[in-house]
Amino acid sequence: MATFNLSSYNPNSFILMGIPGLEKFHVWIAIPFCAIYLVAIVGNCVLLYLIAVERSLHELMFLFLSMLAQTDLILSSTTVPKLLSNLWFGDKKITFSGCLTQMFFLHFSCAVDSATLMAMAYDRYVAICSPLRYTTILTHQVIIKTMVGIIIRSFCVIFPVVFLVKRLPFCQAHVIPHTYCEHIGVARLSCADISINIWYGFAVPLVTVVSDIVLIAVSYTIILRAVFRLPSHGAHQKALGTCGSHICVILMFYTPLFFSVLVHRFGHKVPRHVLILFANFYVAIPPALNPIVYGVKTKQIRDKFLLLFSPKGTQ
Repeated sequence: MATFNLSSYNPNSFILMGIPGLEKFHVWIAIPFCAIYLVAIVGNCVLLYLIAVERSLHELMFLFLSMLAQTDLILSSTTVPKLLSNLWFGDKKITFSGCLTQMFFLHFSCAVDSATLMAMAYDRYVAICSPLRYTTILTHQVIIKTMVGIIIRSFCVIFPVVFLVKRLPFCQAHVIPHTYCEHIGVARLSCADISINIWYGFAVPLVTVVSDIVLIAVSYTIILRAVFRLPSHGAHQKALGTCGSHICVILMFYTPLFFSVLVHRFGHKVPRHVLILFANFYVAIPPALNPIVYGVKTKQIRDKFLLLFSPKGTQ
């Protein structure tokens, strides 16, 4: 087999095609994505501001929520601005280094989101199943170590992806039929064997996302058993109410992920533009809805939000 001089085959740039087949509608498709992105930016920034300035929101569970909001800002800002410039202004070019950077932060923020949801599930487990020991089990020191551990784990499993792609020779067309760079989509443009990329791309979700889902499922199984052993219906409602917003966010994050995986594996007759639209909604909608869900279903945040934007709050 011929050996490639890998450095000479790294392209200067790629071309992001946007949404093939819907070129005539690019300008109109960008409008809802722009609106969703603005909601995500404003919602998560307001949420972070409230958590930072309000002493009543300095509880441990809100530290995880602030981490989720920051990660959502990274996730949406990594992909949506480039999408808008592509659809509105025809800015399809992305440099090779820019593509690697976008790919890293896309996968990194998804890994952090998943691990944060798992940590929040454990937080709810301790709060409901061991309420008297909550402050001794989940101290500020433990929470900070957990957050640092989430970041380190996510970095360690995602950063090798950059080198797995950088080592590949790209001697064919440099056109990506998508709106952003993701690992396997970029690797498939290579003219070399990408078996390692495929196996690593399979192993990372298995080790991170699947393990997080299993731990979340175990936590909520124990939580539900504990809740239904409570003596009164009112106690049931109060306990479940503390978990409602978290369950909604979990469903918004993992349901589209599973659907996307199933469609890519078995939905060979699904048009490409449908897959690309769904992939973009997946990275745009959860960051916009998460602060809304927590604002509506969490009383402390809802009260502080209303106070912030009410006339009395400005006095």
